[in-house]
Amino acid sequence: MTSALRNTINGLAASFASGVLNAIRSASLEEILAETAGGRRSAIAVGRPAAKGAGGSAGVKGGRLGRRSSGDIDALVGRIVALLVAKPEGLRAEEIRLALGIESKELPRPMMEALAQKKIIKQGQKRATTYFVKGGAKSPARAPKRKSPAGVKKAGRGRKASAKASESSAA
Repeated sequence: MTSALRNTINGLAASFASGVLNAIRSASLEEILAETAGGRRSAIAVGRPAAKGAGGSAGVKGGRLGRRSSGDIDALVGRIVALLVAKPEGLRAEEIRLALGIESKELPRPMMEALAQKKIIKQGQKRATTYFVKGGAKSPARAPKRKSPAGVKKAGRGRKASAKASESSAA
């Protein structure tokens, strides 16, 4: 390259860089955060502090959730209870999530709160767990007891049980 061309390119690059820096310096923090989050509103722009140690910017799918207030959690608990009132046959967690239109990572805390406040009850295990409104029309009174397989003796029978067993065998 000739030196005149090189000088022209260097001058253009320097003026471009200074123009970008001036634009950044004159922009507000909310504008900068909105642009760096790919045009999405960030947690600070919404008025919530971003979660510490967030592996990405808040509000981006796949990132960590921002901190939710107890009012936010209580509002979601209310929505869950209202949904289960409308569905007396009960719903699984995945069905609740789809009906409310929320991400899977948003659901566990409000579900635990609703269970702790005894607003809802559950029956089943793991993915087969079904949630009901407490006292609802079809909610189970209590979970059914598990039966031991045939031919398997229960361990740990007390003295009274073994004494009765020996009396009946002696007679």
